[in-house]
Amino acid sequence: MLLPMLALPLVAAVVAITLHFGGYHKDPQFVPGEYAHGNQIRQALLEEKLVPPPPLPPSAFVDAVAEKPQLALDKADRDWSRMDPAFVQDVLRVMERMKARGFPMVLLEGFRSAERQNRLAGGSTKVTQAKGGESKHQYGLAADLAPVRGGKVVISERDPWAMQAYNALGEEAQAAGLTWGGVWSFRDYGHIERAGSLRALLSQRNKK
Repeated sequence: MLLPMLALPLVAAVVAITLHFGGYHKDPQFVPGEYAHGNQIRQALLEEKLVPPPPLPPSAFVDAVAEKPQLALDKADRDWSRMDPAFVQDVLRVMERMKARGFPMVLLEGFRSAERQNRLAGGSTKVTQAKGGESKHQYGLAADLAPVRGGKVVISERDPWAMQAYNALGEEAQAAGLTWGGVWSFRDYGHIERAGSLRALLSQRNKK
C-alpha cells in the first residue's frame, strides 16, 4: 500500500504540468474582454472615412491652366462625389501620406465624360491614348493629382521639386496597391487609378 500512496503526489504533479501547458492555466494579466475591445478600436480606426479637403481657389490653378488649358475649372471635373467611394478613400489615404512627406496634393481631375476623353485623345496636343469608355476616369476609378507649393498648383515636369513629388506619388500609390501612370510608356506622372483591367473591375462592380 505504500507504493500507491507515494505515487499520488507524482500523478498530481503530472496533471498540474499538463493543465498548465495545455492552455488551462491563464495569465491573470491577460483579459480577453480588454483584448477584444482593443481590436474593435483598431478596426474602427482602419474603417474611419476620410473627408476630401476643401477646394482650392481658382487663383491656385492659374499657372497650371496656363501650361495645360484643358485643366480649366469649366473643363476638368474635381467633384469627389462623382468618383467611386472606395477609390476616393484610397486616394485620400495616399494624399495624407504625401502631405506627411512634404508634398501636399490637389485633385486636378476625377470623373471624366466619354466626350471629354475623346477630345483629349484626339486633340492636337496628345494628352491621353485612351478613347471614351476606355479610361477608368469614366467610371470614377482614376484621379489626376498635382503637388501644391506656396498655395500654387505645380504641374511642370521641368520643375525638380514637382518631379520629386510625382516620384513620391508613384511610391505611395504603388504601396497602396494602385497603378501609377508614371510607369507607362506614355508617361502620366500625376495619374493614379484602381489596379486591374477595366473589364474585371466593372464585372466586380456589377456583382455587388
